[in-house]
Amino acid sequence: MAAVATCGSGVGTTGSAVATASKSNVTSFQRRGPRASGTNDSGPRLVSIAGTRPSVRNGQLLVSTGLPALDQLLGGGLAIGTVLLIEEDKYNIYSPLLFKCFLAEGIVNGHTLLVASAKEDPANILQELPAPLLDDNSKKEFDEDVYNHKTPESNIKMKIAWRYQLLPKMEIGPVSSRFGHYYDASKRIPQELIEASNWHGFFLPEKISSVLKVEPCSLTPGYIKLLQFIQNIIYEERFDGSNPQKKQRNVLRIGIQNLGSPLWGDDICCAENGSNSHSLTKFLYVLRGLLRTSLSACIITMPTHLIQNKAIIARVTNLSDIVIGLESFIGSERETNPLYKDYHGLIHIRQIPRLNNLICDESDVKDLAFKLKRKLFTIEVDFIS
Repeated sequence: MAAVATCGSGVGTTGSAVATASKSNVTSFQRRGPRASGTNDSGPRLVSIAGTRPSVRNGQLLVSTGLPALDQLLGGGLAIGTVLLIEEDKYNIYSPLLFKCFLAEGIVNGHTLLVASAKEDPANILQELPAPLLDDNSKKEFDEDVYNHKTPESNIKMKIAWRYQLLPKMEIGPVSSRFGHYYDASKRIPQELIEASNWHGFFLPEKISSVLKVEPCSLTPGYIKLLQFIQNIIYEERFDGSNPQKKQRNVLRIGIQNLGSPLWGDDICCAENGSNSHSLTKFLYVLRGLLRTSLSACIITMPTHLIQNKAIIARVTNLSDIVIGLESFIGSERETNPLYKDYHGLIHIRQIPRLNNLICDESDVKDLAFKLKRKLFTIEVDFIS
């Protein structure tokens, strides 16, 4: 009772509160009821946009990466205003699939796309997006794929170490949620979905003339053109929030392919101390500034294994919010190792952002492997290492 008395302004006040509570047969500490309809609520409200949801940890608005298992590893999804950097695998076989799943998720949810590439025409990239598995077809296709690649129970018991038996299992199957979809890598997205989508393409060879006069600048011409293109789309289509009266708001999904490669006019993959060694990092610095003030999320694939200067890789990592690396078994000794026969490579979660928080979300599972089945790209626990 002494603790209760200190909560009030005096003993008499506390006593009257207790007496009133006893008369109504309820406790004196009650949850505040909902406000009556029609009253003005001055508190902040989360933006309601199709294909998004707020983070349960920090309230940040999230979009799906197109891979529900990857969303789970990142704390629920990719936060609006952040950059996801994918370190490409050596032969660039699996990173394009993650890139395309991110874009396909945007088309399914009606998000606006901005596709930038120096190698492939964005229109051709959209034609190669995987087909979504929707509703009941998702469960049917997944069950069929698992059955065709089922591992004998005896082999599973031999491969699973005791230290993994108490860890939470990765979510690799379809779930009854409208946030995040599964995609069939063996099929292409329906043409009518592409035609109904709103997308913008940036193909570097078409943006820069062969006779362009290069002026002294800290950024390569390709990076300057791309930043200007992204900035124009954000401002012209009001992704910067300059038109709050707009009834239907949307998300801009930005996909940049093979950034930092020589095709972008960068020489970090050709020399350890090139003339444009700071061009990429300055590009990422400006890009993050554009993303932080807009309803947009960006995914970048980069051939980090070709970058000669390791200090540049460290700076690129610091300028990215999320960094994941793909390590393919092709050409390595693990490709012929029978212990790895059920996997195609490893996935490394190198960095997870700290958004509105002092600590970041970290998965309990550290050893992760991926495999591309007949239809699905899945991320599972690596039971070998």
